[in-house]
Amino acid sequence: MGYVAIKGGAKAIEGAELAFEALRTAEGEQGTPISLNAIENQLRLLTSRIVSEGGLYHPRLAALAIKQMQGDTLEAAFALRAYRSTKPRVLETPVQSTGNMRLIRRISSAFKDIPGGQMLGPTTDYALRLMRLDLVDESAEVFKNMARRFLKNHAASASLPDTFPKVLDSLRAEGLIPGISVASKNRPEQAFDITREPLVFPVTRSAALATMARAETGSLLAMAYSNMRGYGDIHPTIAELRVGYLPVLLPHPVTGEPTEAGEVLITECEVVAMYEGAEPGELPTFTLGYGACLGHNETKAISMAILDRALQKGMRDGPSNPSEDPEFVLLHIDGVDSMGFANHYKMPHYVTFQSDMDRLRATQMKARGDLHDAPL
Repeated sequence: MGYVAIKGGAKAIEGAELAFEALRTAEGEQGTPISLNAIENQLRLLTSRIVSEGGLYHPRLAALAIKQMQGDTLEAAFALRAYRSTKPRVLETPVQSTGNMRLIRRISSAFKDIPGGQMLGPTTDYALRLMRLDLVDESAEVFKNMARRFLKNHAASASLPDTFPKVLDSLRAEGLIPGISVASKNRPEQAFDITREPLVFPVTRSAALATMARAETGSLLAMAYSNMRGYGDIHPTIAELRVGYLPVLLPHPVTGEPTEAGEVLITECEVVAMYEGAEPGELPTFTLGYGACLGHNETKAISMAILDRALQKGMRDGPSNPSEDPEFVLLHIDGVDSMGFANHYKMPHYVTFQSDMDRLRATQMKARGDLHDAPL
């Protein structure tokens, strides 16, 4: 790779940055700067995506990255990761139990009736995808009225529990899915840290899940979709999809007892796939796929769970399609990596292209000579 220095480029680069910033403030004196609160709350799903792909649970900084990068999700995730890399690691949490989540949404497509009941929560899954033109000229009064309506309805449901039993627990009690000890017998003692350890194939399931947890949503969806529509055989059923706030427990500095230090919004998906033949002396059971990510991002969690199941199959029997190949999947789903490689082509490649042209000219000259000497 040959790059060359560009003389006189400093002023041009400064001008480019100024033009970029000018477009962000193009409304001029009549405009109102968008606040971080507005981005974090009104564009909460976008903020959740950046939190997840940036690998840092800090919704306000994610909102800042969105504002700074003018809505470019890949650049915003890049900025959040870069910021994260400058901060020291103070400590690590023990393994957290998602059974303690304070849920805002919880559904199952496997059963109509589940322990604790279905909890639809905030979603547009059941609404028509029509443009709401009434949002063009919203006022502060509209916001206040909506808050009043929500709080009035919330008062009637205040008796609902914060947490619900896991759907998989009932399947496990019936022996239809592997028990905890069986499912975790190949689990490494320490979770893989994708921020500090390189992927070295063959990878553990922990490494695959860690990589997918901060992967780009669209990349995960594309890979999972290829499996769903015929390039694989994973057609799962969602046993449970959860969205809620997970308490983060840390050892108390004096007593050592687990103490809640805060909570993070996460999305978790557990899928059940077709059963497979068991080992001699064991009963056949359904197979499982798992997905979890920071923020509210159901598409990502579902795609991750499908790919987890596909990769488990590929690691055990060898991949029969790209979505079961760990190297193909895990090395091509990171948005920051992909964006960096695609955008590096915008950098000067003068030396390498000059070399390509020289070789092509020489080849053409030789071809002309051969044509000229060839008999008619």
